[in-house]
Amino acid sequence: MLRRFLGLLLLTALVGCATTGGNPHDPLEGYNRAMFGFNEGVDKAIIKPVASGYKTVMPEFARTGVTNFFSNLRDVWIGVNNILQGKVGAGASDFGRFGINTTIGLLGLFDIASNAGFEKHNEDFGQTLGRWGVGSGAYVVLPILGPSSVRDGLSLLAVDWRGDPLWYVGNIPTRNELVGVRLVDGRANLLDVGRLAEEAALDHYAYIRDAYLQRRRNLIYDGNPPPEPDPDKTSESGHSKDAAARAGTELPPARITTQWGERIITAVDEELTPAREFSEAKSQPASARQEAAGAPGSVYEPRIPYNNDALPVAPGVRTGFAQTNLRP
Repeated sequence: MLRRFLGLLLLTALVGCATTGGNPHDPLEGYNRAMFGFNEGVDKAIIKPVASGYKTVMPEFARTGVTNFFSNLRDVWIGVNNILQGKVGAGASDFGRFGINTTIGLLGLFDIASNAGFEKHNEDFGQTLGRWGVGSGAYVVLPILGPSSVRDGLSLLAVDWRGDPLWYVGNIPTRNELVGVRLVDGRANLLDVGRLAEEAALDHYAYIRDAYLQRRRNLIYDGNPPPEPDPDKTSESGHSKDAAARAGTELPPARITTQWGERIITAVDEELTPAREFSEAKSQPASARQEAAGAPGSVYEPRIPYNNDALPVAPGVRTGFAQTNLRP
């Protein structure tokens, strides 16, 4: 019943994400924030107090054993997903972990395999679909289950639960108790992390969302994700839109000259460089100045005065001041 409800919710999110705008990764932000608030309320009222009491009562070595037990059960499904992703060696290692910890480690209470060199992995069918090229879809906050996405949520409800050994426990009360203990134990392990996140984040919802999306992307690519293109700054051809727009409106270098035809300033990229004084320019006699005044050399009008004054420049370029060594 719960899986059907969550599946319907994800299908609604899949349809609604095409019409709801905002953050491209979070088109359902309004709903997600409301559900996030609901989950936070349930956590603070029920789950967190129970987890805090569990952590207080249970000795650390006992809690470690419980965590190891449930972690060991996941190794079989993790191995299956590694093989589906083409990582046969990692999958064989996962099966080896399960065999060692289940036997020598007393049903997984002791993690002997890690000390023997068998690395612990973290895989699920959502990551497998990601490695196959399936997009994550919209970010979705599921009731009680928390952060997810359309891809990961559908994978969880349609496939991943079938790889969970707890769901094959025939006695329903026992199965529910095991699921409850796993939930409380997992929440107890996150008490300190959750407290730090609440204290450090100005927007707790956005912090959890971004952390989840970044973590899932890292898990899919085993900690080495490719650069993610920025849709706001990259065009279809891969070039920067800002650079293209700038190239279309960029002015050619502006050359400003004195009334005698001597260039003193070059404006490049809409920035005026400091005035350049031509010390090699020799002072001209008064008779030569009258002749030079009629020669075409000036670029901008009015002609630059002899002393300090504002320089006329092209439209869109900031005005500046220059001082020359030229005197009347």
